[in-house]
Amino acid sequence: MQVILLERVAKLGQMGDVVSVKPGFARNYLLLQGKALTASKENLAQFEGQKAQLEANNLESKKEAEALGEKLDGQKFVVIRAASDGGNLYGSVTPRDVAIIATENGYTVARKQVIIPLPIKDLGLHVANVTLHPEVVVEVILNVARTREEAEVQAAGKSIRELAAEEEAAAEFEISELFDDMGSAANDDDYAGSDNASDEDEE
Repeated sequence: MQVILLERVAKLGQMGDVVSVKPGFARNYLLLQGKALTASKENLAQFEGQKAQLEANNLESKKEAEALGEKLDGQKFVVIRAASDGGNLYGSVTPRDVAIIATENGYTVARKQVIIPLPIKDLGLHVANVTLHPEVVVEVILNVARTREEAEVQAAGKSIRELAAEEEAAAEFEISELFDDMGSAANDDDYAGSDNASDEDEE
């Protein structure tokens, strides 16, 4: 099926391009979202008549998107989630979650604008893309942690697994120190006992 693009569509074409797409993709996404028209003679003529206005609107919305993008690009958002001791989330972080958190922090972002390249199913720092305009895409960093304190540790460059390993090593060291101290005390008792025994022998 051929359609006329009314705006730039990633991996498909620029505004005004006539492209061939699958009928389902055209009906359920491009036509439904107002991103394209079916490529009939009437629609081609209609597009040519509206082209100047569409380009002006596109330029205006692109400027607005770029202004927001300058503020949003590289922003870090803390996402608090329940997770196992191994750092695996009970569930995952979704585009809807990102949109809500960004909006709570003063950025108007819709769920459909958020793209998460890889499923977020564990603690740590993750990247999400936000499409503010067909030609303006920015990155945000998601600091996924169980608590604010853990988020601060991760922001400083340590992973929760590294922290857990350090805590475990410290606990093992304390236990070994405790056993060493107990062993020393036992040796002291043995030594004291042998002194007493030698004193009794002398008598």
